Amino acid sequence: MKRKPAKLAPRLGIYLVGLVVLAFGITLAVNSNLGVSPVTSLPYVVSQVLHVTLGTCTVIVYTCYIFLQMLLKGGKFQPVLMLQLVFSTVFGYLVDAAKLLLADFLPITYFGQLAMLAASIVLLSFSLVLYIDVKIASMPPEGLVTCIADKLGKPFPKIKTLFDCVSVLVGLTLCFLFLGKVVGIREGTIVTALLVGKLTGFFRKLLTPFINRVCFED
Repeated sequence: MKRKPAKLAPRLGIYLVGLVVLAFGITLAVNSNLGVSPVTSLPYVVSQVLHVTLGTCTVIVYTCYIFLQMLLKGGKFQPVLMLQLVFSTVFGYLVDAAKLLLADFLPITYFGQLAMLAASIVLLSFSLVLYIDVKIASMPPEGLVTCIADKLGKPFPKIKTLFDCVSVLVGLTLCFLFLGKVVGIREGTIVTALLVGKLTGFFRKLLTPFINRVCFED
């Protein structure tokens, strides 16, 4: 399918909307106090260890992911990696802005917490379709998973599952080493891991035709 340069504006707009929605999805998970997503678990634990904002630690961890991609690719410079760095920085600010807007709102009942977690899962799934399907630049976690999958010749879903598990294990290790307790990793982490992929498939059926029409068709 031929893509015209004129289509860059709607693609970039949808991509940025996806990042905004993703930032609010992550913040709702944090505020639910039932556990963040596997991808967010490591930045969240680092933020608790260093006592800095989640957005700042997201940029720090994502920059490490970009560096790992460079190592796996033989240290060769690739413009797409610089795009990942730019959008990761923007995303870090969006996460902190979402946290500022939602403040520390926390439902007083477990049912309310579950409802907030459910809203988070919906937003995460919705956002993934928006920023992935416009094909501008992967976020560093997906970029690193793709890089490892290509390097090993393994399917993306299998490496993604392994990556999520390693992220959670590293987060748990940091919790025990520096905090003496587990933070950010609870039942919601498992629920999110199980449901986001399924909901992403559902939203892709709804949104991909629209995205293709707006962003790629003549």
